[in-house]
Amino acid sequence: MHIPVGLNLTSIGVEAGWWIDAARRAEAAGFGAVWIWDHFISRGRLTDPVLEAWSMLAAVSMKTSSVRLGTFVTNVMNRHPAVLARIVATSAELSGGRIELGLGAGGHPAEHNAYGIPFPPRAERGEHLEEAISIVRLLLAGGPADFDGRHYRLDAAHAFPAPAPSPRITIAGTTVAGSRLAARQGDAWTCFDKDLEELLPVFEAELARAGRARADVPILLGLERDDLGDDLDELTARWRDRGISELIVHDVGPEQLDGVLALAER
Repeated sequence: MHIPVGLNLTSIGVEAGWWIDAARRAEAAGFGAVWIWDHFISRGRLTDPVLEAWSMLAAVSMKTSSVRLGTFVTNVMNRHPAVLARIVATSAELSGGRIELGLGAGGHPAEHNAYGIPFPPRAERGEHLEEAISIVRLLLAGGPADFDGRHYRLDAAHAFPAPAPSPRITIAGTTVAGSRLAARQGDAWTCFDKDLEELLPVFEAELARAGRARADVPILLGLERDDLGDDLDELTARWRDRGISELIVHDVGPEQLDGVLALAER
């Protein structure tokens, strides 16, 4: 049995029409999911167009029927978690339950400086992330929800419609602290293949401390597009045998899309 493969389509330097068409082509080719970055400006030319992640997922949900749609990953500092929960719930309804929430601590300080969005040190962003996971879960359940954290507060907050089932929350953990948080609180964990050997023992040890099994928290592994090789069957079988539940091909743009789609056709 093959494991699903998703495409993280670039949202930088492309038009919305290209992104929607690329998502539809990925669905037709049999890819299991389409993912999008959560950035507001480019790290390269500041005048490059950049598509807002959740607007695009809402739009493409109306143009597709089966492919799962998610963020790889939402920057927790970009939106108040209560607002994010409402966006996720609405997107889940629009998509017929195909939305995935990838959530991480963020990592582009220049973007935050330009937009006036706070970007505290990594440890504090980790606190934001941990509280945000709890808040999103509470509000996706409908409420009323109370929460009194260091960074966020809810007071008898209601949130309807409440999607059922609730979208999966995948935690991006490319550090020791992040992998531990994913093991404790995530529905799934994502990291890149280059980090897996170092972080997997940390992740598994934290699972054991939390009383969770490896099967309780699937691993979605990010792969650079140049690491795909020529045989998608062999690639998925190799990672499946290592306990990976899903692959995400990172940074697929207009120059790479045809070649990646051709792999699925072969």
